[in-house]
Amino acid sequence: MPESHLYVPRFNAMDADDVRPFVDAVATAQLVTVGDDGMPDATFLPVLWEGDRLVGHLARANGHWRRIVDGSPALAVVTGPDTYVSPSWYASKAEHGKVVPTWNYSVVHLRGRVVVHDDPQWVRALVTRLTDRHEQQREEPWAVSDAPEDYVEKNLRPIVGVEVLVESVEAKAKLSQNRSDEDRAGVAAGLAADGADPSGLVAP
Repeated sequence: MPESHLYVPRFNAMDADDVRPFVDAVATAQLVTVGDDGMPDATFLPVLWEGDRLVGHLARANGHWRRIVDGSPALAVVTGPDTYVSPSWYASKAEHGKVVPTWNYSVVHLRGRVVVHDDPQWVRALVTRLTDRHEQQREEPWAVSDAPEDYVEKNLRPIVGVEVLVESVEAKAKLSQNRSDEDRAGVAAGLAADGADPSGLVAP
């Protein structure tokens, strides 16, 4: 795999113990691959990170999967909440005025080799695990087995599985960590005043 290119200043590096929980919580990714013609493709996918594999599925009608060369490099981009940060929220604006706008966000890049799974049994198992992951907290969780078998089979045919064997992980949380406590408090207050939940958008 080529060297990764996510720019991560030291103070913006996500804690290693937080990376998997972050990906699990977001549960989606933009899968980026490059076809034989050198043109990139990207598809938004529901995903699970299982061991060293990131797995998901996309629509059969989406030509992206046909352009994937098995074993070729892939990038999966998992993004969390993001927000504009106004310099007017910083306490330091009143002190010296040397402030500029910025953007706060969290992102994880997973790179590896990609493989397509056009296999009904593999796709069924994946859809079952995805469903269980998202239904488990519900009072009456729905299961794939709740639907008639012929209906399940009919709805599995239009999707194709994809798997990325993860070889590198980079994670960034740009959440005002380089600002003073007073500036971070100002950002939190500004976000709240704008109707946004500052949780996850400002460093604790």
